[in-house]
Amino acid sequence: MHGGGVVLPVNGGGGVGPGPGDAYSSEITFTVAMSCLMAASGGLIFGYDISITGGLTQMQSFLEAFFPDIIEKMNNASQDEYCIFNSQLLTTFVSSLYLAGMIACLVAGHITRRIGRRNSMLIGASLFLAGSILNCAAANIAMLVVGRVLLGIAVGFTNQSAPVYLAEIAPARWRGAFTSIFHFFLNVGIFVADLVNYRANTIAGWGWRLSLGVGIVPATVILLGALFIPDSPNSLVLRGKVDAARGSLRRIRGGRNNASVEAELKDIVQAAEEDRRYESGAFRRIVRREYRPHLVMAVAIPVFFELTGMIVVTLFTPLLFYTVGFTSQKAILGSIITDVVSLASIAVAAAAVDRVGRRPLFMVGGGVLLACLVGMAWVFGAQLGADGGKAMPRRYAVAVVALVCVFTAGFGVSWGPLKWIVPSEIYPLEVRSAGQGMSEAISLLLTFAQTQSFLNMLCSFKYGTFAYNAGWVVIMTAFVFFFLPETKGVPIESLREVWARHWYWKRFVKPLPAAAPEPETAAAAKVADGPV
Repeated sequence: MHGGGVVLPVNGGGGVGPGPGDAYSSEITFTVAMSCLMAASGGLIFGYDISITGGLTQMQSFLEAFFPDIIEKMNNASQDEYCIFNSQLLTTFVSSLYLAGMIACLVAGHITRRIGRRNSMLIGASLFLAGSILNCAAANIAMLVVGRVLLGIAVGFTNQSAPVYLAEIAPARWRGAFTSIFHFFLNVGIFVADLVNYRANTIAGWGWRLSLGVGIVPATVILLGALFIPDSPNSLVLRGKVDAARGSLRRIRGGRNNASVEAELKDIVQAAEEDRRYESGAFRRIVRREYRPHLVMAVAIPVFFELTGMIVVTLFTPLLFYTVGFTSQKAILGSIITDVVSLASIAVAAAAVDRVGRRPLFMVGGGVLLACLVGMAWVFGAQLGADGGKAMPRRYAVAVVALVCVFTAGFGVSWGPLKWIVPSEIYPLEVRSAGQGMSEAISLLLTFAQTQSFLNMLCSFKYGTFAYNAGWVVIMTAFVFFFLPETKGVPIESLREVWARHWYWKRFVKPLPAAAPEPETAAAAKVADGPV
């Protein structure tokens, strides 16, 4: 089947004969659970910093302090509704985080490889704390932007290291569910930000400081918590610390089954030895022919993720609801409703991803996103008009909220969590830091471009903005169907076989030669075969 690949069974996952991960432990230990929760908490502070700007940018106290020109447009009865928030200074404040994050991702890949995943997350947590403090104390736009830049650098480090850390320490059988926790926490952060904005919007004068200052709390918790989690055994082996990796693996897997620990460690060491056979750096290596599918996915997945339109819908949901006629407070309340829908859909995805697989979720999500984007284009075009001069009837404004909720649900079971799961698991160890860094850098660069351009696009293209994203959803769904193999249940260091058996990628990726049998095994095989 096109795009189907071959799934190697893990831990009784079906199929005939043993799979490469049958000797691994699938036990979920306390250390695994706590380490995953702490690593995924980086997503919480990222989600908070994403969403807090959506409410801030239409909050009276914030606009009076920094953007009085937008207040004038909001009070102008003849103002084009599509163009109220079209301000280059405002988009610079919002988008500076993503440009800084993109640059940091490229640097963080090399640093993370040298110092380890856990230490990279510690750097990110420290910068989250510094950026949150600076934003809360801001006296001018320059301080706001510098604070956002620090937050962006923090995003670059945590987004590069946390998803990979989760994929490396999670049991192979439950890797999809554990890795999706990062996206779940990201949406918890978005939800908390909207709740804080809802309260802060009622506080005259300094409500915006509350919105920006609350981020100090999770940043502090993450910074302290990251000190107590183990580094991933894959990262330790890659840095030559095999004994430390064995200790980390025993702590993560429970230590009661030394055979399973040694079997998993052996595969990790083999992958690290494959890495050391190359002299070139990971970024130069990933452009080689044998890594062609990994390079394509490192580019395609973040590009398609951004072109779903969800990032701008997430960032600007309150502004979108304000545009269709809701008051500032009701616009934030509408955003809170979509947050609840998002969290519920991500929980469904986490429960389903290791049962039904990645590809079916992509297909279902693509259909839902396409229907909703076409519906939003029609409602905006028919009821708000091409010039933004018409007032949208209440029932159609409610329909926009419903469409955004369904769109959010479709995204939450597909591209939302899978954008973090798939890139974190598909790269071989020798190019993993480069692939993840490249993927996140592209994602943040495109988010920067979209946050810079969305309000201008909405002002210029009107309802055509949603039709534009709908066209891309068709393309990305077809791409996944034909070119992304299923990775459900395959141990992270055994995914080469999946690519080597895919209908298209097998021309680039060849399976590893079979390992020579141990002397005892060879002798036993000869006896079993009988005399020659």
